[in-house]
Amino acid sequence: MTESDAREEICRVGRSLFERGYVHATAGNISVRLDDAEGGGFLITPTDACLGYLEPSRLARLDAQAQQLSGDKASKTIALHTQIYRAARAFDVQTRCVIHTHSTHCVALTLRAQGLAQAELLPALTPYFVMKVGHVPVINYHRPGDPAAAQRVADTVTRYGEADTPIRAVMLARLGPNVWHDSPAAAMATLEELEETARLVCLSADAPEPLTDSQLNELRQTFGARW
Repeated sequence: MTESDAREEICRVGRSLFERGYVHATAGNISVRLDDAEGGGFLITPTDACLGYLEPSRLARLDAQAQQLSGDKASKTIALHTQIYRAARAFDVQTRCVIHTHSTHCVALTLRAQGLAQAELLPALTPYFVMKVGHVPVINYHRPGDPAAAQRVADTVTRYGEADTPIRAVMLARLGPNVWHDSPAAAMATLEELEETARLVCLSADAPEPLTDSQLNELRQTFGARW
């Protein structure tokens, strides 16, 4: 993906997420890791920008050390994004995009009493959640931009990867999910599946039963699910 294509795709994905209610106001951010052929470094949405009204030329351009080169002031979450890239690429070298939102139903689950104490946001409830998202560890609350949260996320990504269950998402309690994949479109699809699964739980009168071990094993064998 060229830098020009990445700029256009970030704006397209941001607008799509905003128009469909996955982000609101100035919440959320998107970054892309550029290939060496494009000069390396990162693109990220500006601080306090509305994802529904991004302009390709105003996205923040950063070097490989996350120092700003051009564009509007980078989102303060770049420290978290760079930690995710560093940790996730040890297990998925093609990781190129990180998306953070304050998606309503994901956040709602962490506001419940049981949500504040659980290690993962959701059990294995649906086959597509298992195949497209996978485990989503919950990171205890830290203020937005806290460096300790970035380190905690990186440590969690590494711990799951070393246990042979690489992850594509974490949930920041009371804030929202971070998801990553090999392109903005793929990261958006992961976020959509995560938020829709959280929505199902919020709409369920009773706690739904997770898939059984045999059903999970079938998904592993048939589709290579990482669960």
